[in-house]
Amino acid sequence: MQLEDIAAQLIDAATRNGATAADVVVVEGSSLDVGVRLGEIEKLKQAREKHLGLRVFVGERSAVTSSADFSRRSLEKLASDTCNLARVLAPDSFSGLPEGAPQRPDFEIDLYDPEVAALTPERAIAFAQEAEAAARAVDARIVNSEGAHCSAFSGRMVYAASAGFRGGYDSSSISLWVVPVAAENGAMQRDHWFSSRRKLAQIESPTAIGRKAAERALRRLNARQVRTCEVPVVFDPQTASSLLGHLASAASGDAIFRGVSFLVGKLGQRIAPEIFTVVDDGRLTDGLGSKPFDGEGLPTRRTVVVERGRLASYLCDTYSGRKLGMASTGNASRSVGGAPHSSPTNFVLQPGATTPDAIVKSVKSGLYVTDLIGFGVNGTTGDYSRGASGMWIENGELAYPVEQITIAGNLLAMYDAIEAVGDDIDMRRSVVAPTLKVTKMTVAGN
Repeated sequence: MQLEDIAAQLIDAATRNGATAADVVVVEGSSLDVGVRLGEIEKLKQAREKHLGLRVFVGERSAVTSSADFSRRSLEKLASDTCNLARVLAPDSFSGLPEGAPQRPDFEIDLYDPEVAALTPERAIAFAQEAEAAARAVDARIVNSEGAHCSAFSGRMVYAASAGFRGGYDSSSISLWVVPVAAENGAMQRDHWFSSRRKLAQIESPTAIGRKAAERALRRLNARQVRTCEVPVVFDPQTASSLLGHLASAASGDAIFRGVSFLVGKLGQRIAPEIFTVVDDGRLTDGLGSKPFDGEGLPTRRTVVVERGRLASYLCDTYSGRKLGMASTGNASRSVGGAPHSSPTNFVLQPGATTPDAIVKSVKSGLYVTDLIGFGVNGTTGDYSRGASGMWIENGELAYPVEQITIAGNLLAMYDAIEAVGDDIDMRRSVVAPTLKVTKMTVAGN
């Protein structure tokens, strides 16, 4: 049967077993994951899988189950068991399907590439080998490799609800990355580079990926510590994206209603300068987080989360929205075996008008961060302390590599102290930020 027919059959079975409402997610897809090291194949995994998840409501009680067995007998038993499970769970007046959901998607977006679906293990291995070989050829100081990997996915997702919604979409993605090791004067350094996109033609060439990875590893050689100080800190796009990721988590409706976010009570308030605007856009062309509808069948949309420094919106699914007295923003995310929760789609800090070079030149003495280590972030208070490495800036130039240092502050204070936003947007992730300059942070060294 088609996935849509399976979803409809399961909803019918749940209704016959006493469910007052139900929804179903069905996913079918193929994945490929290869790894090479020093030119030799170390990993090859190819899989095809299908699974489904059923959520039922019996009044205000609900339960979620999942299965990989699509036979009619299994679906009937799954519906019966899930309804019985719901009956013994505690009621929740905020649970339920969204009101006013459309009957079908109102938007189509091309997220699928047949070239990714047709990618063979041989071709994926060749990509990884080419990337690693390009990295090793850059300089004699590239003495080793932690490997290169190529992974791809293609599949179809279908969602259906007893309220009438029926919809599905095809999607694909491909990633290629390499981790070379450089050595000099008896010391070793590693770094990486990667490209990840929806379509094969959009990723960087394996040679370009390998060369960038090697250059990043080489510039870390002969790194040193610096003395503890308070200086401007510049985050490259990779590390700036992690700062934005903390904002995305804090803006989640789930975190807000549970009171575990440093953004509780901040809606409508200024949290950053006017140059700071963040948009969550589930309909961004070729975005890695794009989709035509969310995990509850509601249309995705463009939501301005921070508008010129002012916190303008949280990101809500139906449940968190009801808890907060707000409408869903179309940000329900759902795994096959879990209930929906609020999550960003394409969470993007809008680029500024300043080049990365100009941002670095504006710093007399400070830190340029290229890598962050550890998990020293408190999502409730915003307290921030992480290991870091990168380049020391002297008189507007990247002077020498630094490592074994810690940067510390508070996320709200850090956002408020953003002095410059770069123009170098990079869509290799679903949470995206350009180069950022924070006016001052504590850098702890020796």
